[in-house]
Amino acid sequence: MSELFDAVDALIAKRSALPAPSERERLRKAHGLTQTELADALRIRRATVVSWEKGLTEPRPPQREAYARLLDKLAELYPADEAPAEEPATQSVAEPVTEPAPVQPEPPVRQEPPVREQRAPKRPAGAPARTPAPAATTSASTPTPTPTPPDPRFANGPLAVLDADGSAYCAGGLVLDCPAKDIPSVVEWTLAEAHLGAPRLHRSGRDSDPLVVLTAGAAERLGLPAELDDRRGLRLSEDHKVVKQITRAKWKLTRRGFGPWARIYRPAQSGRRHCVQFAILPWGALDTRAWGGADQLAPPELARALSDYATRVLTPRGSTAVSGLELMTALRPPTRAVKDEATDAWVSGPVPGSLTEAVDPAPPEAPDEHPVVARLYPRHHQRTPDQVIDEEAYDWIRDPELLTDEECAHRFAVGIDVNMAFAAAANRLIVGTGPAVHRTAPAFDKKLPGSWLVDLSHIDMDPRLPNPFTPGGGRPAGPAWYATPTVAYAVELGHEVRPAEAYVRPVNGPYLDAWYTRLRDAYVATMDELGVRTGTSEEEFLAAMERHKQDDPVRVAVLSAIKSTVKGGIGKLRERPQGASYTYGEPWPALERPTWRPDIRAAVISSARINMHRKMLKLSTAGLFPVAVLSDCAVYLSDGPGPLDFLPRTPEGKPLPGGFRLGVSPGMVKHEGTQDLMWTVRMLDEGHNPARHIKGTDSTGE
Repeated sequence: MSELFDAVDALIAKRSALPAPSERERLRKAHGLTQTELADALRIRRATVVSWEKGLTEPRPPQREAYARLLDKLAELYPADEAPAEEPATQSVAEPVTEPAPVQPEPPVRQEPPVREQRAPKRPAGAPARTPAPAATTSASTPTPTPTPPDPRFANGPLAVLDADGSAYCAGGLVLDCPAKDIPSVVEWTLAEAHLGAPRLHRSGRDSDPLVVLTAGAAERLGLPAELDDRRGLRLSEDHKVVKQITRAKWKLTRRGFGPWARIYRPAQSGRRHCVQFAILPWGALDTRAWGGADQLAPPELARALSDYATRVLTPRGSTAVSGLELMTALRPPTRAVKDEATDAWVSGPVPGSLTEAVDPAPPEAPDEHPVVARLYPRHHQRTPDQVIDEEAYDWIRDPELLTDEECAHRFAVGIDVNMAFAAAANRLIVGTGPAVHRTAPAFDKKLPGSWLVDLSHIDMDPRLPNPFTPGGGRPAGPAWYATPTVAYAVELGHEVRPAEAYVRPVNGPYLDAWYTRLRDAYVATMDELGVRTGTSEEEFLAAMERHKQDDPVRVAVLSAIKSTVKGGIGKLRERPQGASYTYGEPWPALERPTWRPDIRAAVISSARINMHRKMLKLSTAGLFPVAVLSDCAVYLSDGPGPLDFLPRTPEGKPLPGGFRLGVSPGMVKHEGTQDLMWTVRMLDEGHNPARHIKGTDSTGE
């Protein structure tokens, strides 16, 4: 009988009447109680008391009954009309929630992040998300994101940063309590309670799996080592206790195992995925070359940075290179559901315009170790330009002997850098989406993507400019393989081309357009938050660029990651084999992807290099020639230390049409750095590229 009474008491306690959240705070303050004192008395955390008083969560038994009793006593002592004048009730950030009708949770809306002292308190994961504060007003030039309908499945955002004390920091300053003590329990908590994830970017795609980022403290708490012993494979050994825990709980790991980026899953049931991905910070999940100092941010700030990236780009699924490639698939998935007219059943069919299956590259497009090439040449054969395509970014310096007396009279060398050069090159670029077709002695068609064997060595160029047909800027020695944009540029310059051979792709389209648009919008929005806005004057733009990395390391990290996503994603289109166990001439896992497409990589880089040369050629009509070019950076000599001191203008004072233009948009340029003339001449004499060091630090040519 006593058990029945206990059950009845529990039901009563579960529905104990409570005043409105703002009234709870008023009563506590009226009696002079602190939140810490109340938390100690109820044997809960102070953050839980804050959450109750903000209306973010509701008390649960057994604390609910005790809390209700306390508030009843305080209400008798301090009626609402007798509240002390010196202790006014504090206005909550969230809209007060009156007791206790269920609220449909809404996904957090990205907003101007609050300062750390004002962030949302911890609350149990299943409670409704708070109503976000209105976003800060941005400039009229900021792209306005299209609002998406709320999805209660992902009410708490795309990811959580888990700290040592079980605090899970989410988007919008939200903090959840994660009671899990091991990795399988974190997986269960994430899928059952956390409401994490992100909706698909294409109706035929799939939702982004939730991401849990583990700080060093959280990794230690969950039984993970501070460092990976396997520095080559970068994964836990199969006999590690954490891997055994995962196996015993009937979860699976992907074939890359439990490393810096791990995916834990169970096979989909009834079309529903059960998967959580992990990023382990102490194992180097956030590469400093891509994310800057993001891994040194406090958990709330890191959650803000990663959530902004996830909202604007994609929930990270590995390195920024991996994420760049995954973004292509997320925006243009390979398959969709179609109805089979014969059986009236839904089956998988290709998505028009997408990369739907893995295809072999043409022999000149494949790297040396690819099976297609390994069958044609012996192991150590060095392929010549008429056997392999060499579409790479510029790395060129001018012969110091070609510097004129007039140029040597200048005081400075000024570097200008093209914003998001490879993204801009991908915009409206027609690439092959199907297999290559071999043709002999074809007529060149600039609308047909592919690789062309053609002799461009007869084309004479000013030696003060890099040759557009080779990455090193030298004149071609004879026939060579080129991507369509390079050959099209030769035709644009007025030269006749007669390809001897070609591998073309009749099935084609602007596959990268959606990818470019999303990354462009992410880049412009982040730059806007950093104070660099479109539509400003050139002087204002340069001033904003001087200070844009000084104030907010969170947004600087996001900006760095977005730019790295572009370059890394293009590079991943021709991922080479990895690992000491690889056997030359054998296939490697990346070849199984529809997105393993070295021909698309070659076309993007070719387009970027040609865009660069077209602008340099235009400046040469005004008597300006670069002294060095590295990828998307060109160095010019100048009387003054800034770009405005040498970039040519029209008689009306406007930038020279067709040349480099200062601005924030992809394809426009910014100031990369300045050095004095003697430094530049010394670099040229020693055979070094000044563009690599113009900022005062080394820069890698991608």
